Amino acid sequence: MSATPSVSFNLPSLAWTSLSDWQAITVTGADSKSYLQGQVTCDVVQLDAEHSTLGAHCDAKGKMWSLFRLFHHNQGYALWQHKSGIETALQEIKKYSVFSKVDLELSSQVSVGVLGEQADSFIDSITDSQGDVRSVASGSVVKIDSQRWLLLIDEAELDNLKQQLQSAEEISADVWDYIDVISGIPRITQSQQNTHIPQTLNLQALDGISFEKGCYTGQETVARAKYRGTNKKVMRLLQGSAPENATFTFERQVGENWRGAGEAVAHYRNQQGEALALIVLNKDIEFDTQFRLAEDNSNTWSLIALPYDIEQ
Repeated sequence: MSATPSVSFNLPSLAWTSLSDWQAITVTGADSKSYLQGQVTCDVVQLDAEHSTLGAHCDAKGKMWSLFRLFHHNQGYALWQHKSGIETALQEIKKYSVFSKVDLELSSQVSVGVLGEQADSFIDSITDSQGDVRSVASGSVVKIDSQRWLLLIDEAELDNLKQQLQSAEEISADVWDYIDVISGIPRITQSQQNTHIPQTLNLQALDGISFEKGCYTGQETVARAKYRGTNKKVMRLLQGSAPENATFTFERQVGENWRGAGEAVAHYRNQQGEALALIVLNKDIEFDTQFRLAEDNSNTWSLIALPYDIEQ
């Protein structure tokens, strides 16, 4: 098993990118905390205003409609997630909101990523507070990891932000995808909705599931997967090469034959064709198993290690 990926990216010391494929569902109202607590896998009650958490919203059988980053935002909460499928995600999570004093809607705010080793210093220069989540005039600034921040702000604030970022390099949003994939951070897009339970996408290893909080939709399945070991699938990291416009649907080698292995949850491809993909596989799959893209028989892909322990 390879310990480190061969696909790399040299991140500028300070860069920014427009995250147009991402959007938030906002949750406001007197019952917003208690309503979310009964709907999502993470512990909303214990989440303070200075931190964010990954989490998921499931159906009654524990299959995920959405996977998001949750944080306090504009006197309520934001569930920031990939835009693909977000309309369905909103319909599902607001299904029982009529019984509570809560409003859930799609945010019209824009998402901007600030990246690089100087990202912390830049964020410090435009905010007055500390913490991994900070309020700004029109929205929130959220630390994703050691070199990434998310800004969820009004579109009217963009020009001012770009002025402040004059010394930063504008880069492609693909770099955000690269860091997500190499970090083993999953997402739910429309084609993956209502397909996976949270543990299948390693959410327990990313602190996106609370096993101590009270009941929420799909909890029985999620708890059974942990305590009875019923989950037989996990998300793994693959590397290889891919042609332009690849579908990132994989096959795996079984003896002399090839069998379908599924569609990537997330992927990244650089200009040289080097690529990475996150894919759901059986827990017991051998690490020397070879893979290939369904439409490309000329190159094989191999498993590499994730940066966290999934044997939980």
